[in-house]
Amino acid sequence: MLTLNRFLSAASAGKKLLLGSSRKTRIVSASALLLALCAFGAAGVAPMAPDADDLPIKSITRELQLPQLSEQIATLDESSQHYINEERVRYGDTLGTLLDRLGVDDNDAVSFIKSDPTARNLLSLKAGKRVQAQTDQNGELTRLSSTVMDSRDGTVRNIVITRDGDKFSSTDTPGVLERRVEMRTGTIRSSLFAATDAAQIPDNVAMQIVDMFSTDIDFGSDLRRGDRFNVVYETFWMNGQFAYSGRVLAGEFMNGPSTYQAVWFDEPGKSGGYYSFDGKSLKKAFLKSPLQFTRISSGFSMRRHPISGKWKAHKGVDFAAATGTPIRASGDGTITFVGQQRGYGNVIMIKHWSNYSTVYGHMSRFAKGMHKGMKVSQGDLIGYVGMTGWATGPHLHYEFRVNNVPRDPLKINIPNAQPLVASQMQRFRAVASDMSHRFALLTPKNENVQLAAK
Repeated sequence: MLTLNRFLSAASAGKKLLLGSSRKTRIVSASALLLALCAFGAAGVAPMAPDADDLPIKSITRELQLPQLSEQIATLDESSQHYINEERVRYGDTLGTLLDRLGVDDNDAVSFIKSDPTARNLLSLKAGKRVQAQTDQNGELTRLSSTVMDSRDGTVRNIVITRDGDKFSSTDTPGVLERRVEMRTGTIRSSLFAATDAAQIPDNVAMQIVDMFSTDIDFGSDLRRGDRFNVVYETFWMNGQFAYSGRVLAGEFMNGPSTYQAVWFDEPGKSGGYYSFDGKSLKKAFLKSPLQFTRISSGFSMRRHPISGKWKAHKGVDFAAATGTPIRASGDGTITFVGQQRGYGNVIMIKHWSNYSTVYGHMSRFAKGMHKGMKVSQGDLIGYVGMTGWATGPHLHYEFRVNNVPRDPLKINIPNAQPLVASQMQRFRAVASDMSHRFALLTPKNENVQLAAK
């Protein structure tokens, strides 16, 4: 009875809600009820999707033509296959050993390379150069290429050998070089060349370092263990392959408590030179030593003569070096004597500007073409170390004279060349600033740089 009463109460409440207390409420309620009935009706009459298991199955069959395996093999046999190998020239390589590593088995190609003037340039490749070869499946050469640098003028060329049937041809075309600027730093442990080798600096750059600072540093006697150097130089590349190293653009050498710096500067159409960072020329009238690497065996002083045994003033400096060591003119001048003179043996005398003159004695032989009246420039080769005349061992006897009076070449003060003029300084400062920044990147942060007096 209680449940029935609750149902009747709910029905009465629903009726009251449907009818509402006002006409507006009744209209809204009736509309909602009508929409609900339509939705349930639509769901009831909508058709159900068919079951996938009841769908009919239709089979389609088609024949495909497959290629024959024998035909595929025959096609591959008819087409020529090419293989490309690349090798670097090694020390002691011959043409045969190089071609073997490249996978070339072609006697006709070997004969052509040996007989053709252009192709024969490949026989003079230096160690480290890359050579690329293209061969067929039988090892016959179809193409061979490499780069060759002319030692006379430094130009780089592309040498290419190609095959057309049974004939070969060669081409020699100029190479397009890419210029790069490289920076290196090194520390002296035993010698300069050992330090440059450890820093992977080319020998050509190492020799330029010597030339740059030879008026301030005797690289045979002044170097100390722990000395440091920084160098910025240009290199040239072709097809990603190193061709050669160029000019040193800037150098810095920390020799004991002194630091020497140099930067290359030139004007378009004019010869350049090395300058300090304040624009002063570093070229001095005379080199500190006529030999690049040596040691002083006897200085400018009184000494007991090695042959007579008597005490006598030694009016020059003796630089001990192996026989055949090149001797350079220490300054620009004119040769006044070439020949033999008693104790000097083979000797050359050079008259320089003002009242300066120099003497080079005990030579084993003279450089080709030396004669009286010939003009020479600083650094020119004039002869070779020997032990002619009154000498007990191979060395160079070097005299420096002022008004024909011998002076100690290691102590005399010679002025530098003229500095840059004001019109050149703006461009020079830009070049020097760039190189100074590069040195800062190479120098440890705790390095205290003390500039030497110029």
